[in-house]
Amino acid sequence: MPEFSSLDSLIETFRNRRPIRAGSLIISIYGDAIAPRGGTVWLGSLIRLVEPLGLNQRLVRTSVFRLAKENWLAAEQVGRRSYYSLTGSGRRRFEKAFKRIYAAQSPEWDGRWTMALLNQLTPEQRQELKQELEWQGFGSLAPTVMLHPQISRAELQGILQEFDYMDNVVVLDTLGEEASASRAMRLQTRESWNLEKLADSYQHFLCQFRPVWQELSENGLPDPEQCFQIRILLIHEYRRILLRDPNLPDELLPGDWAGNAARQLCSNIYRKVWQDAETYLDQMLETAEGPLPPANTSFYKRYGGLR
Repeated sequence: MPEFSSLDSLIETFRNRRPIRAGSLIISIYGDAIAPRGGTVWLGSLIRLVEPLGLNQRLVRTSVFRLAKENWLAAEQVGRRSYYSLTGSGRRRFEKAFKRIYAAQSPEWDGRWTMALLNQLTPEQRQELKQELEWQGFGSLAPTVMLHPQISRAELQGILQEFDYMDNVVVLDTLGEEASASRAMRLQTRESWNLEKLADSYQHFLCQFRPVWQELSENGLPDPEQCFQIRILLIHEYRRILLRDPNLPDELLPGDWAGNAARQLCSNIYRKVWQDAETYLDQMLETAEGPLPPANTSFYKRYGGLR
């Protein structure tokens, strides 16, 4: 079996990151691998799965407990074993985020902006909601005005409902198609979103994973465990960037936008390793009934269709 020095480098980088965000990686694993296969696993098998990535038993248990407190996961005790599954709220959050991650291409923009006016919130409430909206890709038009070019009014209202702010935030839709490529709109875009920082993040992603693609192309596939590790670190790193990306239309982006190359690279690598990674998940993860159930049909629609 050929050695994959690029994967060794990825794992070492992840292990050395401080603070090591175990909860974030576990979210990536649930969204990418567990949610489409029933959504529930025995905690002991999850601990075994992530140990080679540098997450020890204590760290995983602590992180899973925190995710349960934050209403991402729910625990069920069967005998002496704990099984963790996605909550309804956690599943909805996953579906919104991972729908973007596995899209074959960015959706076309119809020129519409969705805005949230936060004037009626207290300063503490405003800060809390702004952090959530920025995580969803919103930009700041003014201290109390947030906007997004792709999210629907219904999606925004769903976020407000989770925070119980439906009666305190004004939601507006505006159609700005004619002005979409104007100089003023392009300048405003650069003020509302830190595109330079986002572009740097995409370039870093490309530098991390182009060597992986090169080794996969030259050497063929590594063993199933390594395929899983490539797949989960790929999605984990891409997710961290993509969820800060508002999916601005091409008219408002700089030329040679690195996000387009990052999307294509992520798709190419995922298509190479997904199947052997699934084999490894079959070997490692357990439910109360035994092995993981087969993936649902939506799993095979990722990146335009997995084959």
